[in-house]
Amino acid sequence: MGRKAVVVLSGGLDSATCMGIARYQGYELYPITFDYGQRHAREVEQARKIAAFFDAVEHRIVSLDFFQQIGGSALTDRAIDVPQNEENPGIPVTYVPARNLIFLSLATAFAETIGASVIFTGVSAVDYSGYPDCRPEFIRSMTETINRATRAGVSDHRLTIETPLMQLSKAETIQLGTQLKVPYELTTSCYNGDEQACGTCDSCRLRIKGFKEAGRKDPIHYAIPIEWN
Repeated sequence: MGRKAVVVLSGGLDSATCMGIARYQGYELYPITFDYGQRHAREVEQARKIAAFFDAVEHRIVSLDFFQQIGGSALTDRAIDVPQNEENPGIPVTYVPARNLIFLSLATAFAETIGASVIFTGVSAVDYSGYPDCRPEFIRSMTETINRATRAGVSDHRLTIETPLMQLSKAETIQLGTQLKVPYELTTSCYNGDEQACGTCDSCRLRIKGFKEAGRKDPIHYAIPIEWN
């Protein structure tokens, strides 16, 4: 049996790049996607396509209505508008309370069950929206926690959380993913989830900036004209 890797696959650019990295490193791919009551189903639809592209051994889609029940984020509460063309130096309203903490806990359970030793997640501390659960200190702490809380961890079969994009800019991520032939045309980043990306939410703006700085044209379609040169 080959080495197994669980990949937290959102359907976005970063998690798709992690799929490419894990495949390049020779892992059997076991992506896990969360349908957590986000504003649209497009993320899950695209995650299915990405998993199929990479010939995933098994793709788990986990349904959680908890985040929608509690609200508190523009991504799960329709009473809160998604900011458009706004610069926010603090933690934005698109932050979903404890999302990565919960996602990585469930990814850990999946990894332990199938005998995987590594979990890939596409968090970055460079070009990101300021979410506290994307920081290196959180990943270090979470790694220690999961190895204290699992049979694998206390049996000297430590689990590792790999964050290969942590110190990369969005442009560097795109350049790496392009080399690995990651299908960016299958990815989605827009918080609004329409067929055409809005181009004005924080996630779209980070993505557009990354492609421009990488000297490449984004293969997805936007609702507004974008100058790529």
